Amino acid sequence: MPNTLAGRTVLVTAATAVVAVIITALVALPLAARSADNAARADLADKAALAVELLAAERPVVRERIVARLRDDGIAVYLIRRGRSDRPGLPETVIRQIADGSVVDAHGVVSGEDVLVAGRPLRGIDSGVVLTRPASSVTAGQVLGGVWAALLAGLAGGVGAGALLAYFTARPLRRAALAAKRLTSGDRSVRLAVRPPAEVAELATALNQLGAALQTSEGREREFLLSVSHELRTPLATIRGYAEALSDRVVTGDEAVRAGETMRQEADRLDRLISDLLVLSRLEAADLPVHLAEVDLTELVDAAGRAWRTRCGPDGPRLTVELPDAPVTVTTDPGRVRQVIDGLCENAVRVIPPGAPLVLAVHVTDRGGTVQVRDGGPGFTDDDLAVAFERGALHHRYRHERKTGSGLGLALAARLVTRLNGTIEAGHAPEGGAMFTITLPSSVI
Repeated sequence: MPNTLAGRTVLVTAATAVVAVIITALVALPLAARSADNAARADLADKAALAVELLAAERPVVRERIVARLRDDGIAVYLIRRGRSDRPGLPETVIRQIADGSVVDAHGVVSGEDVLVAGRPLRGIDSGVVLTRPASSVTAGQVLGGVWAALLAGLAGGVGAGALLAYFTARPLRRAALAAKRLTSGDRSVRLAVRPPAEVAELATALNQLGAALQTSEGREREFLLSVSHELRTPLATIRGYAEALSDRVVTGDEAVRAGETMRQEADRLDRLISDLLVLSRLEAADLPVHLAEVDLTELVDAAGRAWRTRCGPDGPRLTVELPDAPVTVTTDPGRVRQVIDGLCENAVRVIPPGAPLVLAVHVTDRGGTVQVRDGGPGFTDDDLAVAFERGALHHRYRHERKTGSGLGLALAARLVTRLNGTIEAGHAPEGGAMFTITLPSSVI
């Protein structure tokens, strides 16, 4: 029970109730004792005044009856005659005050006991009546008798309120825990009702959003796996077909050479796809090593431009390299940056028509430098830009409309750039196609 939220809530509220009762007792008991003491003193004073009036008759029978009655109530009676008390123990100060005709209403000590003292003078010389009552008997018993029940009721009410609070607090948490278990077991349709208080509503909203996100993510994952399966199956089918033709000697001579070249290209395609999958999985596990160093983006992009100029050829896109006059030094891994540039260029070459522009550009920024890859191809819509770096998102949209790759390239580029402490953005190029901007820092802290 104490290990649960409900149990701890009950314990905390019970402890709070006990502390509140103790504080209330510490404050209320002295006030109540003082009030009871004042009431007892007033009552004793009234009885003293009444006793004076009755004892003034000087009748022994009446006097003895009054004294007996007062003693039955726990009140001691002292008669002062000619400046002397009829019983020992009364303080001399009280006797003198009565003998002088003064009224006494105070605390005192009689025979070693703390008492309330009320005295009134009688008509006559040096005479009077003094009544005493133990102070403890008129305070502690009365106060505790009137207060303990209220304190216990307050304690019981605090514990009961704690139990109700624990119930209403723990109930939405239990529902959230059950919903989380259902999500863990694979049920992505579970949703919680969003109800007050605000914290419970936030928890329900967060779990609902998590369920929706998992549902969307798994849907995309299935689409991605289907896409990858298709990408794997196509080259495998080609390789198997040519391999069977070669083994059956259906293809011979020059056709055998062309079949071998086709099989090599398809094998390279498979190798690139598997490599991308491995790199992507290592990036998501933060297991891909990077080697940071000071790199001149101008030289790096210039080398990439020379390599891609030969691959574009006369029937390919029109490649342009825009470089600044001064070096642009950043801290990064040159091999990984070149991998990103090559992947973006390969995507562009796949979709842009012959003669369309392909631009590699370097720019200086306040914090480092940027590399832009722009093209004059079909480009992206605004909706495409929102999901451009999600695995297989654009591949799923355009696989029946234009040439597409495995759907991993842009996701791989985004994760690589993030691993290099940079950023990558997709946008609309002034050449009419897509534009990717890679921003890299000049130093890494």
